Amino acid sequence: MIRFLLSMFVTFVIAAPTAAEVKIQEVTSDRGLTAWLVEDHSIPFVALEVRFRGGASLDAPGKRGAVNLMTSLLEEGAGDMDARAFARAGEALATSFGFDVGDDSLSVSARFLTENQDASVALLRAALLEPRFDADAIERVRNQVLSIIRSEAKDPNDIASRTFDQVAFGDHPYATSINGTEETVAALTRDDLVQAHLNVMARDRIYIGAVGDITPGDLAILMDELLGDLPETGAPMPPVAQVEIPGGVTVVPFTTPQSVAIFGHAGMAQEDPDFFAASVLNQVLGGGSFESRLMDEVREKRGLTYGVYSHLIPKDLAAIYLGSVSSANDRIAEAIDVIRSEWARAAAEGVTQAELDDAKTYMTGAYPLRFDGNGPIARIMVGMQMLGLPIDYIATRNERVEAVTLEDVKRVAADLLVPEGLHFVVVGQPVGLESTPAN
Repeated sequence: MIRFLLSMFVTFVIAAPTAAEVKIQEVTSDRGLTAWLVEDHSIPFVALEVRFRGGASLDAPGKRGAVNLMTSLLEEGAGDMDARAFARAGEALATSFGFDVGDDSLSVSARFLTENQDASVALLRAALLEPRFDADAIERVRNQVLSIIRSEAKDPNDIASRTFDQVAFGDHPYATSINGTEETVAALTRDDLVQAHLNVMARDRIYIGAVGDITPGDLAILMDELLGDLPETGAPMPPVAQVEIPGGVTVVPFTTPQSVAIFGHAGMAQEDPDFFAASVLNQVLGGGSFESRLMDEVREKRGLTYGVYSHLIPKDLAAIYLGSVSSANDRIAEAIDVIRSEWARAAAEGVTQAELDDAKTYMTGAYPLRFDGNGPIARIMVGMQMLGLPIDYIATRNERVEAVTLEDVKRVAADLLVPEGLHFVVVGQPVGLESTPAN
């Protein structure tokens, strides 16, 4: 019966409030933890998102992959429950947990029924504060990670991404995979995982969002019960990455009929006042729609690819402007020439009024679609907190997009786009392309 009810609640949650209707309250607990809450008592269900800043970037030297492996083990047994018992406890409560880690954060997602809130929070608390790191679980999950590492070593897309990261970030943690290498992961001990847990999961780097059937007072109590006994501080944050990407080409030989390319240069931090103008510019240039200039010039007019995209990537400790394209080995050089040409044209001319208007229409129209359930809203609120955005950002975001002018985009394009600074990492057997010497 509980599972049936939960499936119904998940269905109903799809009819979540639109962006304009999201009303956020700030809640502070007795022990000083802060959360953003969207209170909704229409269904007895709560989505909780907890994020720890730092993530895999907090791997200790020589221990790359420790935070990732540790995160994967959080639901593999806790307290007096082994992995099987922990899974059964969650199923009995119709509670779901998700644990994920990236370069900049470790995320914990929880979904539970109001009637099972106390038991669900107790189970999640055990996972966060009392992970077992049993030997059999470590070896099982370690083997899974090693399998992923070996698979990625044979994937041209992963090879291109990792090679570009090495070019862009040097000796910073961003330069290497959060999974680690076969050597580092094979060498990790239980003590390394315990230390990784202490490094990341501390109260001085917590961000919390909650949506659903819970009052501010109950959320304050929940936060202290769930997180109040974590260590006060964790490992120091890594330094800011020095992004020094030389223009040119790196070719990685790989036997395949089609070459994969990752390209880019330094980008823009999300807190930059010009970030909205840069986002509008990117939507026009290569933001993913079939109306973008890159898609039109590279795919529609020349048939060089099925898709070409560009993205602003504002990480916590560095910002890059990244793109991707794939093409037949004998046509990838032409695709790269066209991309460079379009980059140069946008840098010199900016965009047209029609392109600006279309980009704004798309960006403002698509924004409400992100709020398609309690979980996504909780995640968005946590992301806002981590970026230092105001609590009314959701209501005002589209106004900021609409405020971008043609002159703003032209100015930002001239500053941000550096055609001669684009670096292309090409994995395949490209005809007419060779690696250029490093500067």
